[in-house]
Amino acid sequence: MAKLKVGILISGRGSNMAALIRAAQAADYPAEVACVVSNQAGAPGLKVAADAGIATAVVSHRGHADRETFDRALSAELERHGVELVVLAGFMRIFSPWFPVRWADRVINVHPSLLPCFKGLHVQQQALDAGVRLSGCTVHFVIPDLDAGPIIAQAAVPVLAGDTEETLSARILRQEHRLYPLVVRWFAEGRIAVAEGRVTVRDIPPGATLLFSPET
Repeated sequence: MAKLKVGILISGRGSNMAALIRAAQAADYPAEVACVVSNQAGAPGLKVAADAGIATAVVSHRGHADRETFDRALSAELERHGVELVVLAGFMRIFSPWFPVRWADRVINVHPSLLPCFKGLHVQQQALDAGVRLSGCTVHFVIPDLDAGPIIAQAAVPVLAGDTEETLSARILRQEHRLYPLVVRWFAEGRIAVAEGRVTVRDIPPGATLLFSPET
């Protein structure tokens, strides 16, 4: 059976990209990384992908008249590689409404908080400032509204006494590296469905909470 073709978008080092590349190297993994595309020519993740034998490309956001023009160029590059699922891995650009509509239910993102809490940037510091006892990460579909798409799965981590933005970020990132490849596997296996803004995953009870234990 043909594997799902995944296109990964990055702007920097792409640690979640690297986790997906490692997962895809397993013979029984149902997806393959068809390309890695960055809006930044100097993104360190491009070398990581190239060293793994994956096609890379740069589509700079500079020089485009507006966001949609850039988004269309980005989409054309993904289509050139036959991409079926777009995965954002530290892609630091806000899309125009055109892109998530063009790729509806085929573009996902991982966000370092338990959405819908703490959207935007510096969300780990937001969690610390709010005094929450539990944080984590969320994999969700991307829609025109920022950090607001249907939630697919979440992983929780404790917020510990003495945590800083850096220590909490590192603890959350470890769970991102576990959760993201799992969700891509589910997608490739055709187990994810979206209806009326809610996600169901086949073989997981509707009432189940998709959370990992804190540090396992």
